[in-house]
Amino acid sequence: MSADRDPTLSGRRALLAGAAALLAAPVVAPVVARAQQSITVTDLLGRVVTVPRPARRVVLLQGRHIAVLNLLLPDPAAVLVGWSDDWKVGAVDEMRAYAARFPALNATPVIAKMQSNIDGEKLLTLQPDLVVFSRSDASRDGQRLFPLLEAGGIPAVTIDFFLNPLRDTVPSLRILGKLLGRDEQAEALIAFHQRRLSLIEDAMRGLEEAQRPWVMMHAHAGGTPCCFSPGRGTLDAFIELAGGRNLGALRIATPTGQLSLEYVLTAQPEVYVATGGSYNGRGGVEMGAGIAEAASRASLRRVIHEQKLDDLPAVERGRAYGLWHGCNDSPAHVLAIEALASWIQPNRTSGLDPAASLAELNQRFAAVPMSGTYWVSAVRPG
Repeated sequence: MSADRDPTLSGRRALLAGAAALLAAPVVAPVVARAQQSITVTDLLGRVVTVPRPARRVVLLQGRHIAVLNLLLPDPAAVLVGWSDDWKVGAVDEMRAYAARFPALNATPVIAKMQSNIDGEKLLTLQPDLVVFSRSDASRDGQRLFPLLEAGGIPAVTIDFFLNPLRDTVPSLRILGKLLGRDEQAEALIAFHQRRLSLIEDAMRGLEEAQRPWVMMHAHAGGTPCCFSPGRGTLDAFIELAGGRNLGALRIATPTGQLSLEYVLTAQPEVYVATGGSYNGRGGVEMGAGIAEAASRASLRRVIHEQKLDDLPAVERGRAYGLWHGCNDSPAHVLAIEALASWIQPNRTSGLDPAASLAELNQRFAAVPMSGTYWVSAVRPG
């Protein structure tokens, strides 16, 4: 059924006319007729969210969540009617790959620049049947946008893959799967994700604290002054699960922060991991869609030298690596954790194969396959 012939959307148009006056008048939630096949979930904030049928007009307040829709839907562009521009600006190579497969993405309206200053009025005019928030979006803009959307009869749901991914990924996938009418796909993806994590957990069973090497993760290496690093949360959890200890967590209480070069050199971490992405000649470690392994390795070596990190024990001993930064807000983070584990605890992880996991993820789930370099060693294998 087209949007023009959809009776629920037609009813919403009348509701939207008065939504702009929300801040000047008390909010009165409209009564929206629900079809028998309505879907109800409880989101990560404990909010009950109901859609009358599987969502087909979706707005992503985190544009990068297109990578999640890519694993759940055969055509993620077909349901996307608005998004933040963070994917287009911060993941240029990935955007190019997605747009080559789904050209409609190039014309998808942008309702926020890098997830900030979300245009509420423009959001309403897109007439979505679902708006997807992250925890950060909800914290920053929920108080303003939730009542606005409610007054317009537009469901809003909060999911997250960033702040606490090991806790929130499974419920987030389940929530999205239900709201999109893709329950079976979501459950299959959850099973894949949990099976790979279980293999990592089994490999690390019985690992003593003294056997965990210190890991320096250099976030956006070369793109920022040395040394931006994860603190507590997100990537820190990946390092811990992979059998290491995060050097940044000793000094940084927030999810990310700055370490001085002097501190890093003095601490002498045993493993060094630089994260990279689509830098397009702006420096940094080149990683992600369409990037050849040799080019990625060369950029990693250049960044290590330019950032004066050649004397790190990790670099001298051939334990310096690059990791795609885009793994940090998607279920694909399981691939990154497998790679980390193989670097941090090589004697325990002979049964892990991130390349095989990537192949399975592409074959079973991805509408746009991940094709490029997502992890690399500074030392050429063999």
